[in-house]
Amino acid sequence: MSDGAPVAGDPAPDLTLPDTHGTPTHLADLRGEPVLVVFFPFAFSGLCTDELGELRDNLGEFEAAGVQVLAVSTDPVFALKAWQEVEGFGFDLLSDFWPHGAAARAFGVFDDESGHALRGSFLVDADGIVRWSVVRPRGRRRDLDAYLQAIAQV
Repeated sequence: MSDGAPVAGDPAPDLTLPDTHGTPTHLADLRGEPVLVVFFPFAFSGLCTDELGELRDNLGEFEAAGVQVLAVSTDPVFALKAWQEVEGFGFDLLSDFWPHGAAARAFGVFDDESGHALRGSFLVDADGIVRWSVVRPRGRRRDLDAYLQAIAQV
């Protein structure tokens, strides 16, 4: 695993990644609104589908708080696009495929041994400062209630 995941009070690393249409999404361009950056290991895997499905099913809570959700994995754009079409998440999926894991490394959640992102989530405020974060090891899901408590504070 990469070292140095940002914690509350740290500036969020910047990232520019393509969405499922190949359009670059630049985190710095989203300043002015809070953003939840959710790293996940693999499209189409059971636990990732469950976690992102839970976010999808509660997206109204995030929208009501004015929080944009971005989900990031090291999967290629085409895999994420196919998964988005199947699951209809309602938020952007971003590909950290090349340079492989660069954004996950910047956020300290790249697992060098397996070559994918760990389950790391970072709530970034309108000024680009991390206000809340959680990183889970392989196989450990994140808690929706923790997300909801975090977004209530922005």
